[in-house]
Amino acid sequence: MNWLVATAVSLALLPWYTTEGTWWGASALLHGFQGRPWLLVLFLPLIAVFRRTSGSFMLAGAAGVLLMLLQGFLFRHPNITPEGWPTQPGMGYGALAAGTGFLMMFCQGLAARGFCRGDAFVVGAIGLVVATIAVFVFFPIFVMLASAFEGGSFLASFFDRSIWGIDCLYSSVRCGVAWNTVILAILVGAGSTLLGLAFALISARTAFRFKGVLRVMSVLPIITPPFVIGLAIILLFGRAGAITALLYDWFDLPRSRWIYGLAGVAFAQLLAFTPIAFLVLLGVVQGISPSLEEASQTLRARGWTTFRTVTLPLLRPGLAAAFLLGFVESMADFGNPLVLAGNFEVLSTKVFFAVVGASHDQSRAAVLALVLLIFTLLAFWAQQRWLGRASYTTVTGKGDAGLPVPLPRGLRWLCYGIAIPWALLTFVIYVTIFVGGFVKSVGRDYTFTLAHFLAAFAVETTERGLYFVGAAWQSLTTTLIIALVAAPITAGIGLLTAWLLSRQNFAGKRLFEFGTLLSFAIPGTVVGISYILAFNVPPFELTGTAAILVICFVFRNMPVGVRAGIATLSQIDKSLDEASHTLGARSATTLRRVVIPLLRPAIIAALVYSFVRAMTAVSAVIFLVTAEYNMATAYIVGRVEAGEFGIAIAYSCVLIAIMLAVIGLIQFGVGERKLGRRDTLALQGAA
Repeated sequence: MNWLVATAVSLALLPWYTTEGTWWGASALLHGFQGRPWLLVLFLPLIAVFRRTSGSFMLAGAAGVLLMLLQGFLFRHPNITPEGWPTQPGMGYGALAAGTGFLMMFCQGLAARGFCRGDAFVVGAIGLVVATIAVFVFFPIFVMLASAFEGGSFLASFFDRSIWGIDCLYSSVRCGVAWNTVILAILVGAGSTLLGLAFALISARTAFRFKGVLRVMSVLPIITPPFVIGLAIILLFGRAGAITALLYDWFDLPRSRWIYGLAGVAFAQLLAFTPIAFLVLLGVVQGISPSLEEASQTLRARGWTTFRTVTLPLLRPGLAAAFLLGFVESMADFGNPLVLAGNFEVLSTKVFFAVVGASHDQSRAAVLALVLLIFTLLAFWAQQRWLGRASYTTVTGKGDAGLPVPLPRGLRWLCYGIAIPWALLTFVIYVTIFVGGFVKSVGRDYTFTLAHFLAAFAVETTERGLYFVGAAWQSLTTTLIIALVAAPITAGIGLLTAWLLSRQNFAGKRLFEFGTLLSFAIPGTVVGISYILAFNVPPFELTGTAAILVICFVFRNMPVGVRAGIATLSQIDKSLDEASHTLGARSATTLRRVVIPLLRPAIIAALVYSFVRAMTAVSAVIFLVTAEYNMATAYIVGRVEAGEFGIAIAYSCVLIAIMLAVIGLIQFGVGERKLGRRDTLALQGAA
């Protein structure tokens, strides 16, 4: 009955429309008697609940949600309704609370009918996640893709030769843009997984003295604002770049434009996406039970045999998750191809120019987005096929104080040989980035100056206190607030979804899992445009508010939390959950006291990634920012377009410093999971 009361209060007291502006606006009840009588119909489902049966709760909840959607889409903006038809603004706080109440009543009825073994918490969580994904993922994408069929030329556009051409990549005729994108995504997915595994093995399985520094170098690219890595690569490896000049002077190697194309884009994306693979794989490597490896050695297996037959198979969930995330992120990447692709076309930039270019062909952009969806679906299916139905459980309820087996000498040095040069290259790139903020003009005048930082972040002292006069303060403050709000929501929804997918069985589970990955596969530009189309008019009128930025970040970045959570949960034995239930604990208590403490690596990965991406994303929000809610990345892009590279780099340096500090606080606040195992420092003698 609690949800019944909450829904009734929402309808009777809370402001119903977004135009009310405060918490004290007119409710649905008042509006119903003031010219909008259709709102009074929403009270009818509440009458059925007084029978207090499972069927009445399901009927009331379903009817309430359907009536809210029906009245919301029937009475909309004057521009999209017939002349003389009643209209209304977008739904506000009261509608949100009432919709949640109706949804929870429906879930309560389902639980009473025995769905998910009658666990109300599980059913409610499934209902809440499904509803939010339906509204903020499927609905805007559906609105965007619906435009692909406008004009009646869908088949001709879909099978256009520029998309599916099969000419050799390096022949005089270029490949179709679809195959270019797939080739790039496979290279980046495999490369980032290999690099991430090397860093994870060094961090978790060796006593390498400088692995802390190595870990920082591996994570730095993920906290870098867009265009900056591409700009640094050009300054180092372009025709007039520093390294190119040294190679020409010392070894007489001719200057070339190799970075503008597949090689340059793959290089930049590997720098950008390797940290994702590292964060996912680190928790998986740490979760492998040493007792399994010790059992292999007891049977006289050598180090390589143990790694190949025991360790590597147990890493398959992490490897699959890392490759899938790298593959999908590469396909959806917009910034790096825009800077470095040259004549090498990929789907994400084609979508962007189809929308903002001279043609302004929204239908073609939707067709290209549909191609991206098809490839994502195939990648998702391939991942599930590769993992199969095998069990990868390594964290059980039994004591396990075993010592992690040292890496075979050859494998250890192979990891060093891969990770250390990559970390050094990352270090050189970041030195270039930081130097650019303290010189007058990168590549021309290297005179030391603080002018770029002062232009962006100057502070003056007045009689009334400090006055922030720098041009970048407003965008920095807005970005920090939105990122700090979005990060915990993203991690919470992502890990809750991962727990539901890993621990519960329900109808439509595979479709549900694919839905969580859908927003990650669509280019950020398409996500931004679809949000404008879907949320610019009632019933969901959110454009121009901070809420749409937070929502965009939450559902754009949620898949990382989902994949990291699934990879970690696949190692945790379900007997731990069952033991908790046997002792009388409910699902919510089991999740809070048993599962979450073992999910700390996934929590860190989700929090770090969601916070960083909220601070550095550009393509998804470039169409959503306003003068009141301007984001740091939009400001940086504006400075790059104006040729003010010094200010852009200086701002990027400040963002990097802030993100490093926040990541350290997240690591300290979440801590590490305790598995009762000895630390890898004991490997010092073996290293």
